[in-house]
Amino acid sequence: MKNQFLREEDYSIIEYARAIKMGENLSSFDAFSYNIADKSFKNFNIENFKREGDKFVKYIPAGRRGVYFKLSKSTKSFDDKLISLRYKIHITQLILLLLFGFISYILAKNAIKPLQHSISTLDKFIKDLIHDLNTPITAISLNMKLLQKEPNFAQNRPLQRINKGVHSISELYRNLTILLQEETFQLEKVDIFATVNEVVAMFKPLYPSINFKIEAFNLSVKTNPQALKQILQNIISNACKYNKKDGFVKIYAKGNALYIQDSGKGIKEPKKIFERSFSGEKSTGIGLDIVKRLAAALDIKIDVKSNSSGTTFILVFD
Repeated sequence: MKNQFLREEDYSIIEYARAIKMGENLSSFDAFSYNIADKSFKNFNIENFKREGDKFVKYIPAGRRGVYFKLSKSTKSFDDKLISLRYKIHITQLILLLLFGFISYILAKNAIKPLQHSISTLDKFIKDLIHDLNTPITAISLNMKLLQKEPNFAQNRPLQRINKGVHSISELYRNLTILLQEETFQLEKVDIFATVNEVVAMFKPLYPSINFKIEAFNLSVKTNPQALKQILQNIISNACKYNKKDGFVKIYAKGNALYIQDSGKGIKEPKKIFERSFSGEKSTGIGLDIVKRLAAALDIKIDVKSNSSGTTFILVFD
């Protein structure tokens, strides 16, 4: 397009030269000017045409040897055409970009609509299922508490195993319930020491052979109390499950970090324990995956150190 505009400018100067030679009225050529130039060209080419500053210049023979008309024309109209052309190109590109973006959005929306419907249906089903599980789980837990009052409960191994199974089911139910609330967490000031004592009190009757050691500390953070409690329950539950006989679970704090240490057999691949596909003996594999997700939602950093003499979980609060 630029070359076409340049050819038009060249033709207009040639037309101006013709008007001069024919003695025509030059009033319509207000952007043009000329003068007589004595100039020698080694190889004169009638197609000579170039830009000099803000003017286009062309030499035309004046009729005598070595004498030429030096014809000039302002480049303003040419520059205005280029600016107008660039503006039109940019506007066209923007319109096309918006058009393609809108078409892509419509196509993508239509493509993912069935997926959105499936996810919505599945999400509703899960929420309804968890809600419906509340009644039977509560009934089982209450009846188990009544059975615990029986004199021979502690010596009844089948009932002890059922009790631990009920606790595992209740724990899984709480995990799923808390996880569904992940996006609507309400934060408040929480005394970590009080929460730790509350969680440990839940596990002492279930694991009477475990020695729980809690060192007093002052650590308060702004977090979601239910989610934090669930994180501690999952970690302490694993510390008890995979501990040795007459082992210990030690909980203490340093600065803004909480340490949960056990005397278990250790973890061979501590970096993989938060992966959903990873599961240890007697584990569903969901507990630590939920710990990871809840900790991320609460901006809690988790580190794990493990060897053959035990494992330590470190929760760092911002």
